[in-house]
Formats: sequence, C-alpha cells, structure tokens
Amino acid sequence: MVEQADGQADACAGARGAHEGILRRQSARESAARTYARSLPIVPVRARGLTIEGADGRRYLDCLSGAGTLALGHNHPVVLEAIRKVLDSGAPLHVLDLATPVKDAFITELFRTLPPGLADHARVQFCGPAGTDAVEAAFKLVRAATGRTGMLAFAGAYHGMTAGSLGASGHAADVRVARLPFPQDYRCPFGMGGDRGAELAARWTESVLDDPKSGVPLPAGMILEPVQGEGGVNPAPDAWMRRMRRITESRSIPLIADEIQTGVGRTGTFWAVEHSGVTPDVMVLSKAIGGSLPLAVVVYRDDLDVWEPGAHAGTFRGNQLAMAAGTATLAYVREHGLAERAGTLGARMLTRLRGLAAEFPIIGDVRGRGLMIGVELVEPGAQRGAESTADSIDGDPEVFPRPADGGPCPVAPELAAAVQRECLRRGLIVELGGRRASVVRLLPPLTISDEQATAVLDRLADAVAAVARGHTDPGRPAATHAERAG
Repeated sequence: MVEQADGQADACAGARGAHEGILRRQSARESAARTYARSLPIVPVRARGLTIEGADGRRYLDCLSGAGTLALGHNHPVVLEAIRKVLDSGAPLHVLDLATPVKDAFITELFRTLPPGLADHARVQFCGPAGTDAVEAAFKLVRAATGRTGMLAFAGAYHGMTAGSLGASGHAADVRVARLPFPQDYRCPFGMGGDRGAELAARWTESVLDDPKSGVPLPAGMILEPVQGEGGVNPAPDAWMRRMRRITESRSIPLIADEIQTGVGRTGTFWAVEHSGVTPDVMVLSKAIGGSLPLAVVVYRDDLDVWEPGAHAGTFRGNQLAMAAGTATLAYVREHGLAERAGTLGARMLTRLRGLAAEFPIIGDVRGRGLMIGVELVEPGAQRGAESTADSIDGDPEVFPRPADGGPCPVAPELAAAVQRECLRRGLIVELGGRRASVVRLLPPLTISDEQATAVLDRLADAVAAVARGHTDPGRPAATHAERAG
C-alpha cells in the first residue's frame, strides 16, 4: 500500500512538472499578444463535452467553449464520426473552392437552417477560415454592390482583428466607419435604458443618415451583432432590430448581421436575428458552423452577387474536415432542438444569477439570451454614474442626463478578474468581456445538462462569494455555497 501511494505521488509530481514545463516554454517562446493563456494557465490534454482535463490531472467545466466555437462541446461523437468518415474515405482534404460532395452537403444543411426570406435567394462565399475574414469579405461585397465605401457600426461592437473589422469595432483603421449608439438598459448611452433609450438610439441613427451636415455620407452597409458578445453580452432589443431593418431597407443600405458567436442555437433560436423576425441582407458566420474546426462564410442576397471571379479568395476556404464537422453540428442542433433547449435552460440560469446579484452588490447586472450570459462586476461603494455616459456619442457626460439614482456603479475589472481566478480554482473556466473586461461571460456548450448547469452556477456562486467577502472584509474567509444554503 505504501509503495502504491508513493507511486501515485510520483505520478502526480511528474504530471505537475510536465504541466509547469509546458507553461514555462509557452511564456518564453510565444508572442506577448497571447491572451487566454495569461488568465487560464492550464494545459488541456483531454476533453469531452463540458469537461477538460489538464496535464496536471485537474478537471474543469469549460464555459468558454472555444469562445463559442464548440456548440456541442468537446469531441462530440457525431463530430468525430463525421471527421473520421472523410479521413477514411480517401477524399482530398484541400480543394480550394472546387465542388465536392462534402461541401455540397454542408451548403445544403446550412441553407436549411437560414432565416426565412434569405435561404431561397442566397449565395454563399467561402473565405479565409476566421470570422474576421468573413467580415472583411462582407465589407468588400457591399462596397462592390453599392458603389459606396463607408460603413455603419455600433459602440461596444467586436467584429475581428483585421483592418476593416477593427475599424467596425472602434479602433483606428483605414476603413471609414461611423459609430452609432447601441441600446442597452444597464449602461444606456442616453442615461435612460428601456424602450425610451432604444428609441433615442434609433432616432440618432436616422439623424446621422438623413442630416446632410452630419458628416456621414450614405454608407455601403451597416453591421451589427444581435447580441454583442465581447462587448459584454448586450442583447439588442427586438423592436430596435426591426427598426434598424426598416431604416436600412428604406435607404438601400445592406444590413449585415454578425452571427459569428450568436449563431447555431446559442441564443435560443438557430440564428439570433430570428428573435426579432429580421431577415438581413448579409450574414457573416464562423465559430460553431465548423463543428470546432476553422471555417467562415458569408451568406447574402443573390442580387448583391456582383463580384468578378477572384474578387475575394482564400487558400484555406475548402477545409473538408471543417465542412464535414460543421454539417454534423448544424444537423444535430436542428434535429435535437438544442436552440430551444438553450433558450429554456438559459432563462433558468439567468433567474438564479439574478438571485445571486441580489445577494452580492458587487454584481451590477446580469443579462444575456439563451446560453450566452454575462455577469457585470461593479464597485458598489464608488460614486454612482461615473461611467453612465462613457459610451455617449461625443464622450461629453453633460450631453445626456443621468438617471435619478445616479446611474450604474463604476465597472470593476479587478473584481471580474478575481472572480475568474476563483472560478478556475474551483474547476470552472469562464471568459471576461465588456467594458474593461468587467463582465464574466458564460458560453457553455448547448449539450450541457441540468445537473452540469447547476454545478457551473454553484462554482460561480462560490467564486463570487469569495471575492465579495474578500472585497468587504479581507480578513474573513468566504463561506461556500453549501454553507450559505444551509
């Protein structure tokens, strides 16, 4: 027995040594631009569904899901079977944009899921394998179709890391992008929220487009996220989405829906635009459509298809394994009603998290749609309203009135980072986003069970409790979820 125990201890020590060695080499050899690796110092070696096992033997519940890429979780059997089938068939893996049975099956399944009004009149362009490639292709498409150059985008947006995508996300770029207010309740740019805030945001958009002195010429297109993801999980109000559709349609401005993170059932409908009944002119898709492998496409109305051959290309646009995995994923989500399941389970998770917010003032807001959930951390003792108009159009805090209660508390990125660390200690992987990375984000796979969802929320609750008690009383140990419940 002693020898067996010694052997197990040696094995654990060896695993920890391998884990630490890999992390040291990563730090020494990889770019300073790496991100997730800094806040999540783990070395995954095995994974299945919601669970990841690290090289050190620890197990984690993964609510990052490859930033939303893993709709079915890690290594789902239908995805592995689809990949093996292609590998065993002897089919070519690299085909540029040639037609193949694998591609034909993918397009057929993709078009089967598209919003009504688009599938019957759609074209699809395969581009580079990242979502930002699809965004760039969409910009080129609408410029070619309209003969115009500028773009409309929204405060808080995230559309990728290439030049045009960065411009639409609020960073300096060569692409001329006019930034518009995105309606949200908790940090409304007009200090109001609700229907009134959304109405003012819509009016602002109309004014920019219709005022000849606004400095914004008629653009080539408008791009928006039905739910802002990296921006802090901000769902667009359905009525406002319909208003944007009317505004763009009446002015012959193509509407581009960025469904890169919201698509494939994530928000409770197969595509997030379906909540509002909006049919966009263009959709940019990536992440989950590849079934965990790199794949990105632009789907658009056929009358926009004015490109000359070679107008937009990409060497790795013919990824057969990704198409096979994507077909399997799209079909599984559709056939098993996982979008509806995401809506039902997500609503229950939001209800419990709002109860947690009532218990701990460091949670300023809980929001989301389906299994795309955000928990915003704030400084409850700081002056309220300090940032309530930080997203106003010209940055002047006097332009719009604050709510009577002074507005939301300032964001607390340090607390959000602390919650993320405490989650990791408890075996839960979460992402940060939003203003100054102050929003803890949950993106679990759509296959998460009720029991797993409870475990995720228990661990998050314990992490929040630890941070809250440490924040208010650094010398007092945090109670666990079970102790508080008892």
